[in-house]
Amino acid sequence: MRFGILGETRAWRDDGAEVPLGGPARRALLALLLVRPGEVVSSDRLAEELDPGGGVSAHALQSQVSRLRTVLGPAAAIERAGAGYRIVVAPEDVDACRFERLAREGRAALGDGNPGHDDPGRAVALLREALGLWRGPALAEVAESETARAAAVRLEELRLGALEDRIEGELRLGEHRSAAVAELRELVDRHPLRERPAGLLMRALFTEGGQAEALVVFEETRRHLAEELGADPSAELVALHRELLSAAPSPSPVAPPAQLTSFVGRTEEVAEVAELLRVARLVTLIGPGGVGKTRLSVEVAGVAADEVCFVALAPLRDGSGPAQALLGALGLRANGLQLGGGPQMPVERLIAALSDRMLLLVLDNCEHVVEETAALAARLLAACPRLRVLATSREPLGIIGEHVRQVRPLADEAAIRLFTDRAGAVRRGFTADPRLIRRVCAALDDLPLAIELAAARLRTLDLDDLAGRLDDRLGVAARGSRTADERHRTLRSVVAWSWDLLPEPEQRAARRFAVFAGGATAEAALRVCGTDGETLESLADKSLLDAAGGGRYRMLETIRAYGAERLDEAGERESARRAHARHFLELVRTADPHLRRAEQLEWLRVLATEHDNLLAALRWAVETSDVPTALELLASASTYLWIRGASASAAPYAIALLDTVGDTSQQGLGEEYAICVLLAASGSAGRPVWRRHRAAAEKALAASWPGGQAGRYPAALLLWLMRNASETDPQGAFALVSSQRDCPEPWARAVAWYVTGFGALGEGDFEAGERALGTAADGFRSLGDRWGTALALDVLAGLAGGRGDRARAIALTDEALALTGELGALEDSADLLVNRGDHLDDPAAARADYASAAELARRAGSPTCLGAALRGLGDIAALEGDLDEAERLYGEALERIDPHWVKSLGNRVRTLAGLGRVAEARGDRPTARTRYQEAAEAAGDSDRLRLMGLPESVVEPVIEAVSRR
Repeated sequence: MRFGILGETRAWRDDGAEVPLGGPARRALLALLLVRPGEVVSSDRLAEELDPGGGVSAHALQSQVSRLRTVLGPAAAIERAGAGYRIVVAPEDVDACRFERLAREGRAALGDGNPGHDDPGRAVALLREALGLWRGPALAEVAESETARAAAVRLEELRLGALEDRIEGELRLGEHRSAAVAELRELVDRHPLRERPAGLLMRALFTEGGQAEALVVFEETRRHLAEELGADPSAELVALHRELLSAAPSPSPVAPPAQLTSFVGRTEEVAEVAELLRVARLVTLIGPGGVGKTRLSVEVAGVAADEVCFVALAPLRDGSGPAQALLGALGLRANGLQLGGGPQMPVERLIAALSDRMLLLVLDNCEHVVEETAALAARLLAACPRLRVLATSREPLGIIGEHVRQVRPLADEAAIRLFTDRAGAVRRGFTADPRLIRRVCAALDDLPLAIELAAARLRTLDLDDLAGRLDDRLGVAARGSRTADERHRTLRSVVAWSWDLLPEPEQRAARRFAVFAGGATAEAALRVCGTDGETLESLADKSLLDAAGGGRYRMLETIRAYGAERLDEAGERESARRAHARHFLELVRTADPHLRRAEQLEWLRVLATEHDNLLAALRWAVETSDVPTALELLASASTYLWIRGASASAAPYAIALLDTVGDTSQQGLGEEYAICVLLAASGSAGRPVWRRHRAAAEKALAASWPGGQAGRYPAALLLWLMRNASETDPQGAFALVSSQRDCPEPWARAVAWYVTGFGALGEGDFEAGERALGTAADGFRSLGDRWGTALALDVLAGLAGGRGDRARAIALTDEALALTGELGALEDSADLLVNRGDHLDDPAAARADYASAAELARRAGSPTCLGAALRGLGDIAALEGDLDEAERLYGEALERIDPHWVKSLGNRVRTLAGLGRVAEARGDRPTARTRYQEAAEAAGDSDRLRLMGLPESVVEPVIEAVSRR
């Protein structure tokens, strides 16, 4: 017979039939005996716990026992033992005992998470079986019993532990993640003081990409523990919190393109170039198109010991873009999320980011921007001593220190092996007379690209036929010594021959594909080329297109250049470029609203992949004076450009477009015009344009957002305010944005509350300011927007720190850090790490944050954020009494902090005050007074100083200096 007390008390015979136990008194008696099967329970305790009021006599108890014996029969004996009773059943026949055994074995199988020490699959199976025994609250029918209550509490604790073990096992197996997150959320809500489910939820959310959500769970758990128990989170939960913070994603340089075919014939050259790069800092691989320069550079990069960044310069169509292309390839931003300070030249940011970084930089296809690339390489190599450059070009860069390596056609044997390898890919089991293959390769000047194009034709031609056609097209095979120009003409002839063999639909698709920059998705190619999937696959089979992975196609530059010529000959350039621009305009229109919602990371990746195509579409629209298309492209792409920190790449086109537009916006495109002005101002040459167009742009933007009615581009509001914040008269921008509090567009409402919070802070109403900023943070967070949420949390953290609530300041900063990490905003993450260091009481932890901030700032190429981190390290040195080190760090910080950026003002004040404290500690009162006076002048006035939330050690001497002015 089996018994159940995990729910209503029940009994079943071995055949599964349920035993009718009778009324509640009899069930309660059985439950009390089953709490510890086989152990004696005294009659007095049974009587007391069956009726705490004393209504059960010894005779009544004996009567109930007798009836229960009759119901159960001989399968479960109830024995009289001394002054009490016991039920004689095997523990395994009681569900509670069986549950405990299964839960214990499940936890043992789960182990400690180390490979080889656990069996999560077996653990999950055992725990599911254990939890399946529960039918409801344990021992519910004897809830008044003290013994039963204690047993029920113990069993419930074991159930929760088993549930947590089962979820942990499922997470380790990668099973049911979404269901586990939902289950854990419910568990955390019901048990807010229980740390293990909080930790499991944090890990599950982080694995799904929800780092910020995971940190919110930690903060809520910390707050519950503090408010209800006056306790801090356990060391384990704090360690997990730190682990998730340190795992914030960091942008990685673009890797060399993955190769889909084997590498044939240049193994020795790879080793020679790699060895040359160990002693030379600039190596240029030169040779005619199709000789294999790019493939050789990719293979050399593959054996490099240093970090590698691959920069494809082929998509550039003018000399303005190598520095911007390198910024993008490095994953660097031209600006932070908060758009602080004036525009920084791309080369300056690159030098700041690479000055101490060990990196191999591969610059591929330099020939059409050779002068600009040479100037960039020279600047970087001079300023960045650990940088090495491997360039590919049809001509040398021509700068001091360059080692030129001529890439020659393949040797005879290697050319035969390449042809045979590629022929075998299109004709299974291909074999042929090596002499005939050698004749074909010789006719192709042993150029790898020409060999690959010819071998691809063996799908439909025999080798003899192929050789004959090549002889007719190219002349006899015995050519003797050939110049690079002559080899280039050979390649062009092979490309033309391969092209002419295409049927007209394939030729049309191939020439229209030439308008893409950096490749295209299949969907984009189908639309712009006006073709079908079968045609694209056929072009890939014939090596006119490469299937680049990820559903994209690309075209080698040699073939693309030929296709562009044929596009011109067909008179289709304008129609193809227009179709290309229209496609990418539709893409950014579709993406724009998603960039302010939870799915923004996915759409940022989509647009980042198409960045070169977006710029190509914009270039065509500006060059052809298609003003509406150009303005809409800029406006629709603006949110992407700002969040990604790539606005400077569009600035030259925005400036050129404004020269076409003039000083007034076009009818119906006022908001687009205002955004164009904002983007123009983001470039290094944008300040004059900003002064000329600012008033007209503000008028156009105000007309688009009259209050209570939404415009088309909500991000323009926040960007307009940020751009105007450092102007002498930002009131108009403030009034425009704050008037949107009742706007039907939710993101615009959140921006309005964000700005309103600053207004209240400026008036000294900190409580109202914090409320408004909290409303803004809630609004951004509810939409899933990381950008706006991070901005609001940063300010809220400063306010919490200013009123002494360091724990909340740190928690808010941690959440903001997770968001900026997901957005790849290294500069903003560095700024937040400095802020967190300022809130910490532990000098060692603060030093670690300042050091991490300095590293991120260097990687981001942000002198101002590096200056802030050095200021923090200076504070630690001063605290430890190392005045010389503190003075050095403060001095370096002061050189780097941008004095014109509002947000860096607090760090500048703290740096100057730090220098004052160093001088004061040395007894140099005059220097100390000078430094404090400089800090006071930087702050402006004491009210503004207090708004910064600075520590009293900074505020007091500076305010004293203000009072003396």
